Amino acid sequence: MVIYFVTFSVFLLVIAAMAVGYIFQRKTVSGSCGGLDGIGIAKECDCPEPCDARKKREAREAREARAAEWKKNQII
Repeated sequence: MVIYFVTFSVFLLVIAAMAVGYIFQRKTVSGSCGGLDGIGIAKECDCPEPCDARKKREAREAREARAAEWKKNQII
């Protein structure tokens, strides 16, 4: 029975260490093959137009990119 507790404790420690590493890296979870983007598919559905949430996200990302570019080229 002691072996089971030791094994369970080791698994918990490994899972906790992976969680801490994930939290500090702040990366998105992705597969090793790159997912759908690896085969040239930009989105998961066959919708002719992206949904409202995606439009908002892309607009926000564009604004942030413009602000970062402006800040990088700022003279002062």
